[in-house]
Amino acid sequence: MKNNTARLYFIDAMRAWAILMMLQGHFVDGLLDTAFKDDSNTIYTIWRYFRGVTAPVFFTLSGFIFTFLLVKGTKKGFNNPRVKKGIKRGLQLVFIGYLLRINVFGLLIGEIYNALYLIDVLHCIGFSILGIIGIYLLTKDKRSFLLPLTLLTITCLLFLFEPYYKLWSFDYFPKPIANYFTKVNGSIFTIFPWFGYATFGGFLSILFTRYKNSKYLYTSNIIIFALVGLALIFLSSDIFVFLNEITGIHIFFEVSDYNYLFIRLGDVLVVFSIFMLLRQFLINSIILRIGQNTLSIYIIHFILLYGSFTGLGLYQFFNHSLSPLVLILGALVFMFACSYSALLYEKKEVFIKAKITAIFQNIGAKITSGLLFSFKKIKSLFVKIFRPSKN
Repeated sequence: MKNNTARLYFIDAMRAWAILMMLQGHFVDGLLDTAFKDDSNTIYTIWRYFRGVTAPVFFTLSGFIFTFLLVKGTKKGFNNPRVKKGIKRGLQLVFIGYLLRINVFGLLIGEIYNALYLIDVLHCIGFSILGIIGIYLLTKDKRSFLLPLTLLTITCLLFLFEPYYKLWSFDYFPKPIANYFTKVNGSIFTIFPWFGYATFGGFLSILFTRYKNSKYLYTSNIIIFALVGLALIFLSSDIFVFLNEITGIHIFFEVSDYNYLFIRLGDVLVVFSIFMLLRQFLINSIILRIGQNTLSIYIIHFILLYGSFTGLGLYQFFNHSLSPLVLILGALVFMFACSYSALLYEKKEVFIKAKITAIFQNIGAKITSGLLFSFKKIKSLFVKIFRPSKN
């Protein structure tokens, strides 16, 4: 890395690591024979713990990257080009999230399956981007500390009150909307509390932007992130118990009883510190390209594993049926196939998009031509029917 103002390559490396972790995590969780999912097995327990780190890191990185781009320019408010781009990107992610759950065969028989309305990571990241834009616009004319303070406060509030709102049914909303807030209908992720990781990522990115010219930017951040992260992992539950004892506020006890959000936040900070420490060794073109193409990799993995559009994916054929040895080999092949396909698409992206555009234009031209031909025929028929008789 040439200087502190250069591209944050360690972020791209983290994204690459996170997407690869996600690929193997989804593959193993969906295809491993349930007989081997044994909590008494140390290897499986370690794998499951680190698999749980992936989503918090992914959401935090999404908030970090978008906010970093949002605040680094000089223009503010709606004059900031990143606002319009962010709105477009957020809506695009939500649209793709729904698109990946469409079953074409169901549409052909006029049926829409309930799976279409389930909420996944892309929906939540899309709305998280829109939420960060909203917070940015509300605080754009205020003091500079208000934006990072608001982002951090939202994270703390969402994580603190999760024991309460996770019990709400949200049944007063239609299911497609309720699914954004509750998992009772089968949603994988919900806006709350996951928006909290995105806002925390936004908070971290503002710190990087504000102190980007500091000589000790990385040295100090590596130490601070590691210490705070380890404290959240090993001490946060005891701290909440202590706060409950001295204040009598019951919410602190509720959080300490199932303190996964703050512990995972600690994991995120430790991962950040590790990648910052190793940043000089992570400037590899393949790693960086994988990190810059996470959306393409996610889409490809969803199609191959879960059978988007057709319902025919690896999950349908090998659901919870593979032995560990076959699974490990399969996961490696799966990770390579998804990554290679995405990088290949990156090379041919302009050509592919041009071809797709040409196909749609051709289809549109044929439809227009057909409609004009039909209109002329109908017009000719009407003229014959209603033409006045010579008599």
